[in-house]
Amino acid sequence: MKAEAAVLIVGLSAGVVIGVLLAISGFFCIIYHRRRLQIGNSSSRRAATIPIRANGADACTILSDSTLGPDSPVRSGQNGKSFWLEGFKKSNVVSMSGIPEYSYKDLQKATCNFTTLIGQGAFGPVYKAQMSTGETVAVKVLATDSRQGEKEFQTEVKLLGRLHHRNLVNLIGYCAEKGQHMLIYVYMSKGSLASHIYSEKHEPLIWDLRVLIALDVARGLEYLHDGAVPPVIHRDIKSSNILLDQSMRARVADFGLSREEMVDKHAANVRGTFGYLDPEYISTRNFTKKSDVYSYGVLLFELVAARNPQQGLMEYVELAAMNTEGKLGWEEIVDSRLNGTFHVQELNEVAALAYKCVNRTPKKRPSMRDIVQVLSRMLKMRHNKNHTKSLSAEWSQVAHKFVGVILMD
Repeated sequence: MKAEAAVLIVGLSAGVVIGVLLAISGFFCIIYHRRRLQIGNSSSRRAATIPIRANGADACTILSDSTLGPDSPVRSGQNGKSFWLEGFKKSNVVSMSGIPEYSYKDLQKATCNFTTLIGQGAFGPVYKAQMSTGETVAVKVLATDSRQGEKEFQTEVKLLGRLHHRNLVNLIGYCAEKGQHMLIYVYMSKGSLASHIYSEKHEPLIWDLRVLIALDVARGLEYLHDGAVPPVIHRDIKSSNILLDQSMRARVADFGLSREEMVDKHAANVRGTFGYLDPEYISTRNFTKKSDVYSYGVLLFELVAARNPQQGLMEYVELAAMNTEGKLGWEEIVDSRLNGTFHVQELNEVAALAYKCVNRTPKKRPSMRDIVQVLSRMLKMRHNKNHTKSLSAEWSQVAHKFVGVILMD
């Protein structure tokens, strides 16, 4: 009897211990599950609404303010001005971006107390800065009354923390201190493509360079569409958002309006830059990769004709297309400043490609990968022709010298 009692006691004890362990495990599982749900909900709220800009080659205005819902990261004060939620600097968007944070004092010193102004955009002023490391950078400062800029700041830090490509402008730091919000980029010494197309301060871009710039931009967009995970739609491709480095190589800039490709591609409000907006996006409010392709097509025609999309470029193109049937005869729209110094075959190929990009039906537009292949093949053929001409010239010189030697003998 004693043995049986002992066995019973041991069994009951073991059962109690196992029950307690199971209860504790269940409790922690419930806590863990709730925390994951909270993280997921907060992430979805952050990604719910991202602003989109509109208007102007270099300026942007908001078409609608209704994108700011109750879950927006921006709230309005009594004076009507928007400001950041307390603790934004430590938010997941910024802290998990992997982008270094700089102090206001460091940037104040690097910009000589913000006196080195080099540009002015919709976001705010841009300053040239010399960092303590000796590196030259560009500092973009958020306008204090810019609600749109606040959300763009958040978007750029979040996206550019994971996007890295030689044809994208790199974000190397940010500052969120003393009520100021700034973005720090690699300095692009040659400025925007728009300034080279339209400003009289610059010599007209030669044709060969225009095609190379077009390829650089296409490669940057191809990376966003096919190389980034998840894919990214830029949504504001235009000449003022293409920057050039010292070697005149192009990089895509300004990701404040960009969105990660989602299952639901419907935008509550149409935003963008007039003249570059996809008509399909305007009518349906659905934005896709092909919306970027349309904007890129407008940019190609801008490179060809040196005409502002907001001043009748596409009407000009459509008139020319009636005579060209979309394939040949695009010479009539070429930038007159080129004075005929361009490859006629290349011009027609580029213009025909651009015309495909601006097709009213998105499905008929090429992908950015297709565009990169077309332009790469074009430049390869040019290189081969130049190489052949070079060899022919060298052999001609050798033959000439050889004949001269024979005649002398």
